[in-house]
Amino acid sequence: MNFGFILDFEIWILDFMIIGHQKQWGIFKKLAETGKLSHAYLFSGPEKLGKKKLALELLSLLFGKELGEAVHPDFVFIGPTDGEIKISQIRELSWRLSLKNLSAPFKGALIDNAHLMNFQAQTCLLKTLEEPRGKAILILVTQYPQTLLPTIISRCQTIKFYPVAGSEIENYLISKGLSEEKAKEIAEISLGRPGFALDFLLKPEKIEEYRKAVSDVIKIANSDLAIRFQYAKKISENPAGSRFAGEILEIWLWYLRKVLISKIQGREDANFKNFSMSKLKNILQFGQRINFLATTQNINQRLALENLMLEL
Repeated sequence: MNFGFILDFEIWILDFMIIGHQKQWGIFKKLAETGKLSHAYLFSGPEKLGKKKLALELLSLLFGKELGEAVHPDFVFIGPTDGEIKISQIRELSWRLSLKNLSAPFKGALIDNAHLMNFQAQTCLLKTLEEPRGKAILILVTQYPQTLLPTIISRCQTIKFYPVAGSEIENYLISKGLSEEKAKEIAEISLGRPGFALDFLLKPEKIEEYRKAVSDVIKIANSDLAIRFQYAKKISENPAGSRFAGEILEIWLWYLRKVLISKIQGREDANFKNFSMSKLKNILQFGQRINFLATTQNINQRLALENLMLEL
C-alpha cells in the first residue's frame, strides 16, 4: 500500500502526534517563552497518545535543537530495562542532573514508562524531586500514574492526556491526502490514539491483525471452554509475549465497549445477543485489570488469559 504523503513523514509527524493536544502544546510554548516552566511534570494518559513525542518536542524547543533518545551531554532519557526501571538508572539520572550543563541552557530528562520504576527507584527519584539542583526540567511519562508514590505525584505538575476524537484523526489524514474511506477506517480502529493510527499507516499488516483480533473475540465468545483455553495457550506462547497479548486485549476491550454501548442504546450486536449488560461490564472490568497487571507486574500470562476466558 503506497501513501504519497508518507514521503514527507518527518515533516508532519509532530503535528499528527499532537492532534487533540494543541492546548497543552500551546501552554508549554507560552511557558517556555516566559521562562515559567516547572522543574517537574507528569504526563499521564493511555499509551500511543503522543505523550512522549510532545515531551521530546518540548525539550527540543528549550534546547534549541532536535532531541530524540540519543546521547546528549545535557539530556537524559530513561526507559525500562528487562521490564523495569532500576535504582541504578535513577542514581545515574540524579548524578547527571547535578553536573553543570555544557551546551544547553539547562539540564533535561525524560523518564518513559515511569510506572515501571521499582520501589527503590521511585524512592531514589523522590530525593531528586525534593532537592532539585540547578536549572533542570524532568518529565515523567506514564499510562498508570496510580502506581507512583503519592509524594512523587505531589512534586510534579500533572498534565493529563485523553483519547482524541476520531473525527480529528480522520480529518487530519484526509488533509494529508488519504482517501476518505481509508481515513475513516483508520480513525475508527485507532482507539482515539494517533500512535495507533501511525502504526496502521506505516504497517498495513497491522490492520489485518486488528480485523483478526475482532474476529477472534467473536469466535471465542461463542465457543466452548476447551477452545478458549487452546486460544489462551496459543497467545501466551507467542514470541512477542506480553506486548502481543496486550495489543490483542486492547482491541478486544475496545470492541466489547462498542457492543456494550450499542446494547445500552437499544441496538443488539448479533454476536453478543446472549450477553447481558452486567456480564459485558464484568468482562470489561476484568480485562482492564488483567491489562494493568500485565503491564505493571510480572504475572503468569497464560493463567491470566485463562481466567479471562472463564469470564467470557
